[in-house]
Amino acid sequence: MAAAMARGWVGDFERMLFSDSGSGRAQQLAEAMGGEAVSNEEIGRRADLVVLAVKPNRLEEVAPQLGAAKEVVSVLAVTSLEQLRAALPGAQRILRVMPNVGVEIRKGVLCAAGSASDLIWMKMSVLGRIFEIPEEDFDLATAVMGCSPAYFALAVEAIADAGAAEGLDKDLALELVVETAIGSTEMLRARHPAALRKAVASPGGSTEAGLQALDREGAREVFVAAVRASLERMRG
Repeated sequence: MAAAMARGWVGDFERMLFSDSGSGRAQQLAEAMGGEAVSNEEIGRRADLVVLAVKPNRLEEVAPQLGAAKEVVSVLAVTSLEQLRAALPGAQRILRVMPNVGVEIRKGVLCAAGSASDLIWMKMSVLGRIFEIPEEDFDLATAVMGCSPAYFALAVEAIADAGAAEGLDKDLALELVVETAIGSTEMLRARHPAALRKAVASPGGSTEAGLQALDREGAREVFVAAVRASLERMRG
């Protein structure tokens, strides 16, 4: 997720610094984005903003290396602001953020809690739309907005594959569905999902037949089950 955020920020920071645990990923990202691969300690000293994106169980190990960091944005799962403040006592401001993958193209959804300077709020808003929510709702929000891009992708893939199975060129089928999904998303900004369904599905028509088939197969229940399973895993 930190890599997706960095891609969305290309051109918005004078320089980006990257660090990793020895995987080589930092060097790859630095080369791709015109940044610099450095140590955690150097990031803490030099960076105006530190994006903390390690595994939660490594927080206690990494935090002391960032001792000089003043402003921190954490994308750590299941790690509260209280835990972050205890691990980073020198930080002046800590913002807990849960973004989704859309930040890579500046179309992300970011749930946020905590505090940040006006400059950092502005930089975060470049990546998409920010929702300030109570910290206790983070898991619920993540199950809805963090995981759903994968569910949407599965639906697009399944519809395109069905079209290809009936005789459409496979690449054409996928392109048709993707472009339709883009237009439908824009329409959903202005219309409630139920209203859009009603507008497309004329009585006795082919769309209505398709929606009835989805109901018979339990499509709605499948998506509900997916959200619940994601939530249970986060809370587990």
